[in-house]
Amino acid sequence: MESCITFKNLSIGYRQKHQLRVIASAVSASLQPGELTCLIGANGVGKSTLLRTLCGFQPALDGEILLQDQPLSAYPALQLARQIGVVLTSRVDVPQLSVKEIVGIGRSPYTNFWGTLTPADQQIVDEAIHQVGIRHLAQRNISELSDGERQKTMIAKALAQQTRIIILDEPTAFLDFPSKVETLQMLRRLAHEQHKAILLSTHDVELALQLSDSLWLMEQNRLSIGTPKLLAADGSLSRFIDRDGIRFNPEGMRIEIKFPSQLSQ
Repeated sequence: MESCITFKNLSIGYRQKHQLRVIASAVSASLQPGELTCLIGANGVGKSTLLRTLCGFQPALDGEILLQDQPLSAYPALQLARQIGVVLTSRVDVPQLSVKEIVGIGRSPYTNFWGTLTPADQQIVDEAIHQVGIRHLAQRNISELSDGERQKTMIAKALAQQTRIIILDEPTAFLDFPSKVETLQMLRRLAHEQHKAILLSTHDVELALQLSDSLWLMEQNRLSIGTPKLLAADGSLSRFIDRDGIRFNPEGMRIEIKFPSQLSQ
């Protein structure tokens, strides 16, 4: 299967004055079309930094990132926006805009200087709104929406970009549990039906185990990759999850919690 984006021996982090702060190094992976990939790992391990590097928002410290077999750094910003759609964690606060207007911004890589939408652009926007199930909200002000509805709006905006790749940083972070499930189910469906490569970071490990096609488990200078069942079988998930009072059950593919009275058993 041809990958959408590949990185090899990648080192990520920040340049602080005359020093480098390396967060992770020598990690390699490929993002496949038609799959929902979930990136999991502890706080501070570098998940957001990895996503920002793959989006081109910050440079890699070392290694290579290939997008459609071309170096990511070779893409001008406009061309990159036609390849990768991005949904960040930060809350959108533009109270003067409607849902449809927000989604329409996703057409920016294709419009003229003034951002004028053609009838074809309008049709793409309407279809993106339909695909995430918010047609009834199209004329609503973004400030009137729930967190789940806002997140669907931003996903529709990414769909309107018509990219092969969508990268999302913790898209379920502010959602209640039913909305978390609905959002991940929707992203899985979009990946499969539209043959998109969708990569997201999440702390909702149990949902990722059930709904992802592939898992990226990020630890210190290690990126374990495979299906949830594969990472359960090789012990990667147990290594990540197990601690006092918490264990991963690889047979049941679930996280189990022991009560204090059970800890000595």
